[in-house]
Amino acid sequence: MQWPLVLTHFLERARRMHHARPIASREADGVFRYRYGEWAERVARLAGALTALGVRRGDRVATFGWNTYRHFEAYFAIPCMGAVLHTMNVRLFPEQLVWVMNHAGDRVVLVDPTLLPLFEKIRAQLTTVEQVIVMGDAGTAGPYLDYEELLAVASPHFEWPALEENEAAALCYTSGTTGNPKGVLYSHRALVLHSLAISLTDAFQIRERDVLLAIVPMFHANAWGLPFAAAMLGCGMVLPGPHLQPKDLCELITSERVTFIGGVPTIVAGVYQQLKQSGKRPETLRQIIVGGAALPQVLLEGLEQLGIEVVHAWGMTELAPAGTVSRLRGDMEDWTPEAKAGIKLMQGSPFPLVELRAVREDGTEAPWDGATPGELEARGPWVARAYYEDATSADRFDAGWFRTGDVATIDQRGFIRLVDRSKDLVKSGGEWISSVDLENAIMSHPHVAEAAVVAIAHPRWTERPLACVVAKPGAGAELSRESIRSFLKGRVADWWLPDDVVVLDTVPKTSVGKFDKKVLRERFKDHSWPEVT
Repeated sequence: MQWPLVLTHFLERARRMHHARPIASREADGVFRYRYGEWAERVARLAGALTALGVRRGDRVATFGWNTYRHFEAYFAIPCMGAVLHTMNVRLFPEQLVWVMNHAGDRVVLVDPTLLPLFEKIRAQLTTVEQVIVMGDAGTAGPYLDYEELLAVASPHFEWPALEENEAAALCYTSGTTGNPKGVLYSHRALVLHSLAISLTDAFQIRERDVLLAIVPMFHANAWGLPFAAAMLGCGMVLPGPHLQPKDLCELITSERVTFIGGVPTIVAGVYQQLKQSGKRPETLRQIIVGGAALPQVLLEGLEQLGIEVVHAWGMTELAPAGTVSRLRGDMEDWTPEAKAGIKLMQGSPFPLVELRAVREDGTEAPWDGATPGELEARGPWVARAYYEDATSADRFDAGWFRTGDVATIDQRGFIRLVDRSKDLVKSGGEWISSVDLENAIMSHPHVAEAAVVAIAHPRWTERPLACVVAKPGAGAELSRESIRSFLKGRVADWWLPDDVVVLDTVPKTSVGKFDKKVLRERFKDHSWPEVT
């Protein structure tokens, strides 16, 4: 019972029990395919190569890459040899990339060939990086090492060290909305327990027979833990690389017979539109996990009409990232379709071992009545207890609880509904308006493709909601302030109706595909409000 919980168990399990299961990776010249047995051998070779370069236990090794088979190899070679896998968010600003890598103290960096031009712009500013390995089999010029050449001369056998479960395994930095990104360090124990939890029947319901397409980036919150769970269970693994256009993803779904997808709503919505336009329902796809932002009702209903189960989940980098998942319980099966949809659109109840509470402004815990909001706080075996080497953010942690910054209600069954991010709530005339609920209502408009609501200063009401919408193709002329407000009448309270609507070509996105509301707030901070009658 004292056996340590370390990722090496998953690696060895995949090598011995699931060696024939397939892995497919979309590369520039087509789809590369091999099996877990070959993958495990290459993982061992990579660990040997990194050891020969001087990487030791506790050293940080950064990856600067897309979702590819080489990145999947690094996901296990680095932590299982005792080093720390540091997945770099390649969509951060250059100055943020420099700050993060220097703060982490990365010694070695693995870089995708397509990202080498971006990396070269910051290389001279990196103070701790000693070696750079290009994750491609093409020859590389200059001071960089070639991944395939290193593996070719390394031994296919590696003596994995006896690790302690509380040793660091991985490091992710939050994308951050203010200040520098913040590091979250994960232990082996945390990632093992997280993998077991998300695989439960009443959680993500991942199975050995699944073929899993990980759309969520491997540089974002461990790709939701899907690579670790896939190796543990022996799932078929499909990695799309940088090819995230709906047409490319749908081709992979068909060619690799994908059964399971994890991704943010903006990407999943593109897949849905592509499927709808093609008129083809992929015969193998059974389930999509949607997280990272609120699940629009139109997307839920549209995918379910295609016979695909959609499961809403919520989490954060600080939670590794699994926090809640929304699945119907047994006593809900006889509910009306509308009541069931109401549950599915909630963020759900906590995963086993995760505890949640909502804390009101006066510091007391909000009752589980489904109505009283408070800031959501979390604790559990994979929830961060502090940010990495950052004493300035101690106020985000309260006696073992992590303060998420999300405002939520919790009902008597333990299901949470996010009202908003605390910074995204609209405080109008002393009353709160949920931008999330208002966005979901606007998204139901037949001509709206995307909708983001932001709080903008108002001379009378302190703040009022401004709706930023993107029209569906060919429907731009159908959208106006009047048409949106008229559509919302009766769907939301009158005082929630946006005082103005702007039609955009696209809503700006963050590095992980969420609406970037800080960009919208800055763009429209001096917005001139029309007269409202």
